[in-house]
Amino acid sequence: MHTIEPHYNWIEQYSATDDPRSPLFGTEYSLDTYSNTIYGYYIHPQWDSLESETLFFKILWADYDEGAAILEFIGEWNDAIENDIMSLKRNILDVLLHEGIQRFILIGENVFNFHGSDDSYYEEWFEEVEDGWIAGINFQEHVRREMSQYNLDHYINFGGELDDFPWRTYEPRRLFEAVANLLRRRLN
Repeated sequence: MHTIEPHYNWIEQYSATDDPRSPLFGTEYSLDTYSNTIYGYYIHPQWDSLESETLFFKILWADYDEGAAILEFIGEWNDAIENDIMSLKRNILDVLLHEGIQRFILIGENVFNFHGSDDSYYEEWFEEVEDGWIAGINFQEHVRREMSQYNLDHYINFGGELDDFPWRTYEPRRLFEAVANLLRRRLN
């Protein structure tokens, strides 16, 4: 797990630690110290904590004019025990929503398990994006299936081309535009 790094090819275009509007503004990383773990396995030190023991993330890109953000995740998304969605919603998403972010791309290829609970935080988030949307790309099939059992697919767009999307081949703005076009076709 310590070799899985957050996507860093866009760092020159956006860094959450340098963004005064980001909930991660001013965060400092040490590449010499591996301190965060998921179930006893160290993870790369550039992943950010949302105050969960099992789920970490990275804000890869945010554009306040577009009202869009791309977040990448690693670990086990555990709403049943850790209440990860509450931590994500209160510590990260509320700040981004306050700053005008209404469209979210969640990259979930490194989310290895999901354990659900109720959907109230997802419903709250969905209602707060108003005319925006939430898209989940590249989540593993068993994770999507489990999320669907808790009706999270009512709030997060999964499926079709989003399930096997070559997102690393895009620049962040182009990725946002491509996902927005896919969702526009679905909603029309």
